[in-house]
Amino acid sequence: MSKAGVGIIASGVAKAHADAILISGHDGGTGASPISSIKHAGLPWELGLAESHQTLVKNQLRDRVVLQTDGQMRTGRDLAIATLLGAEEWGVATAALVVEGCIMMRKCHLNTCPVGIATQDPELRKRFAGDPQHVINFFTYLAEELREIMAELGFRKVTDMVGKVEMLKMKKNIDHWKYRHLDLSPILYKEPAGDEIGQYKMVDQDHGIDDILDRKLIEHARFTLQGGHAISGVFSIRNTDRAVGAMLSNEISKKYKGDGLPDGTIEYRFRGSAGQSFGAFVAPGVQFTLEGESNDYFGKGLSGGRLIVTPDRDAKYQPDQNIIIGNVALYGATGGEAYIHGMAGERFAVRNSGVQAVVEGVGDHGCEYMTGGIVVNLGSWGRNFAAGMSGGVAYLYDPQQIFSESCNMEMVELETPDLIDLEEARRLIRNHFRYTSSALALRILTDWEREGQHFIKVMPSDYKAVLKQRQKITKAEKIKVG
Repeated sequence: MSKAGVGIIASGVAKAHADAILISGHDGGTGASPISSIKHAGLPWELGLAESHQTLVKNQLRDRVVLQTDGQMRTGRDLAIATLLGAEEWGVATAALVVEGCIMMRKCHLNTCPVGIATQDPELRKRFAGDPQHVINFFTYLAEELREIMAELGFRKVTDMVGKVEMLKMKKNIDHWKYRHLDLSPILYKEPAGDEIGQYKMVDQDHGIDDILDRKLIEHARFTLQGGHAISGVFSIRNTDRAVGAMLSNEISKKYKGDGLPDGTIEYRFRGSAGQSFGAFVAPGVQFTLEGESNDYFGKGLSGGRLIVTPDRDAKYQPDQNIIIGNVALYGATGGEAYIHGMAGERFAVRNSGVQAVVEGVGDHGCEYMTGGIVVNLGSWGRNFAAGMSGGVAYLYDPQQIFSESCNMEMVELETPDLIDLEEARRLIRNHFRYTSSALALRILTDWEREGQHFIKVMPSDYKAVLKQRQKITKAEKIKVG
């Protein structure tokens, strides 16, 4: 967004190895935006673009990134001005929509677009009268007008034109009281050594992905990926190693598709502090055991693999009283298992749709928006548990019977687990002890007849109704067959 100080932000983004930086003006934007945002958010793109280009040039960063801009660009003249101010790419959206037939009713979010563009209503979509050729013609005319302006200015290529602010002049003799004392000369400022520094992207960013941990994991599993042979390995890990397992799982999915590998084919152990998204999208057949701790987004998108976390062998703290993984664990996970020998941060298992997990304590908003899977919590919990939970099941160990005070009851019901439920929870706790040697799990399992009575089942109301309906249908079909 174009704003004062955006140049410093752009420099930081460039240093963080971004490939492109978009400076978006205060005009334009989605038709679903609130009027307050449309009228009062941001500045003209010219201001933000000029500041960003000048700052990037001053810090010798301009040739690393593509600088883009948008915000109600409609003509070749707009593109030419943006290019002279430092942009090498432009975004044209609202004008293209108008060419397709948009009449800017600003109802994009209501599904009532009267010309059939921003709607899924079949009747309204019949009203769409746009023609792809119209859009092609529009962009052809834009390019043609830009070419004419470039010819007048003596430029052959767009890249030759980028940052040539000396070709722009301010209008004079402006009498309007709001503008006559406004000094816009800083927009046309040019760094003295600007010509010695690249004015557009000329150098590829080094993203550092050639030497990341996943490359080592893939190389170690080369024969496994080719023939499916079982393999194991031990690796050190640190918090700059992010999304460990994602690239490995991609290689697995290329050959073995969604089925992945047989359970336990790849077993890797890590020791250290894992960065964000440890075990992201891990595929079936992969088991990661982390001895240490993990940052946020642990198990994000877990897709069938198994993740195990235990405290470091030299740790002196009590696991169920200390956080071992960060916030938003198992976000959007679809399948697999996770065993956490310690506490998790906030929003544990948010949007989980299939993972079976055991954890020894969670922060606020546990099981938020969960749609499937099973969560067994053996420790404490925070506020607002089960907010928006529409599927799946959670079992909480609550010997003091105080959980109901922290649960969001809007979409769930609290039940006493039956024998089948308890056996399901017991199975997962056994796995938890098997993989983590948790003393807490052992204590509960050793006296299961008594400890099992302390569990509460969190059951989404709509999910429960669907299961009952399915049972009725199944029973009716059996009677009919009989």
